[in-house]
Amino acid sequence: MSRIRDELSRRELGVGASAMLAGLLLPVGDARALSENRSTVENDMNDSGIFEWEDLLDQLRPLGQQMRNRIPERLRDDPHVMQESMRLLLSGVLRTANDAIMHDRSHPIFVPELNICQNIFQPNADTIYKAALIEKGGTYRIRGDRGTTRMMILAQLGPDTLRTGQHHPAQDANDFDDLQIAQDGSFDVILSPQRPADHKGDWWELKPETEKLMIRIVGCDWGIEREPRFGIVRLDAAQAAKGRPTLEQLAHRFAEIPATAAVCALAFPDKVQKLRDEGLINVLKVVDFSQMTGLARQSYYEGAYELADDEALITEVKIPRDVGYWSLILTNELYETIDWYHNQSSLNVAQAVVDGDNVFRAVISARDPGVHNWLDTSGYPSGAVQGRWFNTDERPTPMMKKVKLAEVRSHLPAETVLVTPTERIEAIRERTLRAHTRIIW
Repeated sequence: MSRIRDELSRRELGVGASAMLAGLLLPVGDARALSENRSTVENDMNDSGIFEWEDLLDQLRPLGQQMRNRIPERLRDDPHVMQESMRLLLSGVLRTANDAIMHDRSHPIFVPELNICQNIFQPNADTIYKAALIEKGGTYRIRGDRGTTRMMILAQLGPDTLRTGQHHPAQDANDFDDLQIAQDGSFDVILSPQRPADHKGDWWELKPETEKLMIRIVGCDWGIEREPRFGIVRLDAAQAAKGRPTLEQLAHRFAEIPATAAVCALAFPDKVQKLRDEGLINVLKVVDFSQMTGLARQSYYEGAYELADDEALITEVKIPRDVGYWSLILTNELYETIDWYHNQSSLNVAQAVVDGDNVFRAVISARDPGVHNWLDTSGYPSGAVQGRWFNTDERPTPMMKKVKLAEVRSHLPAETVLVTPTERIEAIRERTLRAHTRIIW
């Protein structure tokens, strides 16, 4: 075993992956130790040591048992769930592999953070998440086309959850709609600790602890809205060209994979169980994700659902008079967002139909109830329901009631928009095509 593997096994995985996520993520002390040890390992690397492929495989191996331990006991005899947990592990490895291959803090690039393939941390169905690792205190330029999506917001993050094993609130949030957007949609902004001398254009202050930038792109009318395009460059790098990464840099990036993958994959497999333990089965409550890099102007509600094949949940909520965005999504038992590309497992402000009394009524069920506002559990008899409101002073929590599927229509207004089986098939196909046009890579 190489010297680097010895160091990581002893220092990093011993502190991090084996103890990972005892509560939400790592306890604060262990998270701090993981971060400090990671820096020490990077500084110790030199041209005499490399991180071998076998090292990576050896250190990923314990994640299987850690995942099995993380899954609620009532699900461990379900082979379907246990096999799906491997998909979650692969998503974690995929996410951190992007950084291992691409990241260079002096030459940042936005890579996918969460999406349909990297289905970790329960991504919102309407949001494209992209992130870039940066150097603290640097000067960066972000330029591109704003597009026409509902929202585009940059979060300044630090310390980075993926690398510390601990959630932290965002350092700041910057809305691209506050920039000078040209008629063709173009924008150009400098991000730095102080405004550059003689700079007359748009500028955002880079907070001292920011080491990662994450952009959320929220689209409501998929396939119709124009997706943003953008790039980032560091203006104060020693040289503009990236050149060949050093041996130490490569070894460090590869050595990060096991512990970072653990954070990604093991964060929430028991989240639905915790909701159930609170008695929140087919009941919703307000939750606060502001300490977990959630948007400051966004509020959330969620609860677990459990339904038989012949049952349905009807949700009802009055839509706030003034709201920037809202949505409702479903997850499975592992807190993976149910495949929203190929199932109507989510609805948003543009996709849903709101009744004449300004109430949004939706039906959650395994079988199609024949109404427009159906959320398909897609083969998952239990999981979680989560909704969000953005940019509103009103934060209503929907009511939910369980009824027999055959009786759904009797609980809905006469004006409820109905959908035939043929119309549903076409609607799902159209939804899939529109979702595929979103830029996630």
